[in-house]
Amino acid sequence: MSRRPRRSRQESGYAPRKHPQGILFVEGAGDRAIIEGWARSVSPRFERALRSATVILGGRQPARARRHLQKARLERPSLCALCILDRDAAAEDDPGEAEGLEIRTWQRRHIESYLLDPEAIRKALRRRDHDGRLTRLLTDLFPSSDDSDALRELHAKTLLGPRGPVAAEVGRAVPLGRVARAMRPEDHPVEVRQLLGRLATLLGHAPPTPVVTLRRRSE
Repeated sequence: MSRRPRRSRQESGYAPRKHPQGILFVEGAGDRAIIEGWARSVSPRFERALRSATVILGGRQPARARRHLQKARLERPSLCALCILDRDAAAEDDPGEAEGLEIRTWQRRHIESYLLDPEAIRKALRRRDHDGRLTRLLTDLFPSSDDSDALRELHAKTLLGPRGPVAAEVGRAVPLGRVARAMRPEDHPVEVRQLLGRLATLLGHAPPTPVVTLRRRSE
């Protein structure tokens, strides 16, 4: 009995790189899950490419990212990286951008502040919310989408955390990576769209839709 030849990964449309074209540095596993979720909502191939390129720093440690990249560039001098950090009040002094390293800090306090999408949260929790109680709670907790000052200072890490009011209401932790994945690309905050566009460029991944091609917003 002859066996059908297996399609190679190249033929199936995705060939993971042993050595990614670029590196994404994130603070923790939760940040990685959220960013991969956003990438997944745009394209599964984009998510897979991103997964192989992500390095977890274990906290807000831009100096560690810089050392990691400098060491990697000894073998690959053209390697570039992006380090994305929360805007913490008591943060380590940034060491400055090394050659090939771009450091970005979220304009809002935490990455969780970009997950304030009630519909996506309900989908991630697989909760129908017949009585509207969860929807009312989220509406009360979340600032208006046009209140930039409130969004900038909101402590969303607490609101959406395992001991926060949302987890208390539903009886379990909010799966933040699944929330990001449940968001529609057209509902991504502008800063998220900019990040995905930058990552697409960094990884040599052609953005499948215009939603990730926005230019970086001027400061």
